[in-house]
Amino acid sequence: MLDMVIDAREGDLGHGLKVRRLLPYARRRHLGPFVFLDHAGPVTLAPEHTRSADVRPHPHIGLATVSYLLSGQITHRDSLGVRQEIRPGDVNWMTAGRGISHSERFTHPDSFAGGGLELIQMWVALPETDEECEPAFTHYPKADLPEWTDHGVWRRLVAGTAYGKTSPVRTHSPMFYLHAECPEGATLPLPGGYSEQGLYVARGAVEHDGQVYTPGQLLVFDGAQDSLTARADSTLMVFGGEPLGERHIFWNFVSSRRERIEQAKADWAAGRMPLPPDDHDEWIPLPG
Repeated sequence: MLDMVIDAREGDLGHGLKVRRLLPYARRRHLGPFVFLDHAGPVTLAPEHTRSADVRPHPHIGLATVSYLLSGQITHRDSLGVRQEIRPGDVNWMTAGRGISHSERFTHPDSFAGGGLELIQMWVALPETDEECEPAFTHYPKADLPEWTDHGVWRRLVAGTAYGKTSPVRTHSPMFYLHAECPEGATLPLPGGYSEQGLYVARGAVEHDGQVYTPGQLLVFDGAQDSLTARADSTLMVFGGEPLGERHIFWNFVSSRRERIEQAKADWAAGRMPLPPDDHDEWIPLPG
């Protein structure tokens, strides 16, 4: 059953890198364990302007970030010393745990290729028992992810378990995350089996119960089985899982405890959180 529809709020990260923000939302702070959803781009910048769009080093705690590109390329660097090129279809799962910092740079000639940079950025809250775990970064090439076509709908399981398949991406709680390409007229059933599910329309249009939904809209469903029909060739991001309870969010920090957020703010402001060893000459200051 459709519970609510969230319309994206437009944001600008600066220098032409604009985003559609869906989560968190005033009336919906999370969807399953997912507490953040941004859709950046598509945006094309001339080579001489790509440096200005870089996301300088910044910190995270208490969550895992999931970076998934539809087009373009990003260079990830983090305080663990990891440097990884992020390409379309790959999964880059960064577990912040007790604290990590990272940057996203557009250093490659293909950064804004393929129709422009287009990124889906998710944050997944960690269970309380894992909020202070050791930070980690794991790269999963798209060749390792389950892909299949059913009733004309192509699907890639980014993370978790759905439709009888399981992604190799290591997660910390029951969840799923799927990329689907749905041709006009095809029907996509939601996988079910989770108390909360969502479908984000990245491109195209889908119909549910006589209503058509378009890019920039997130449809939130309860756990009941449901389905949608594409009214145009559509790119859909489908995700959900079991909620983990209340989470406090400030800037890039997520925690079940307010005092932990305050500690992270103080640590970043005082320079007590390490920077990427090969990207430490600049950083984003604490807001405010």
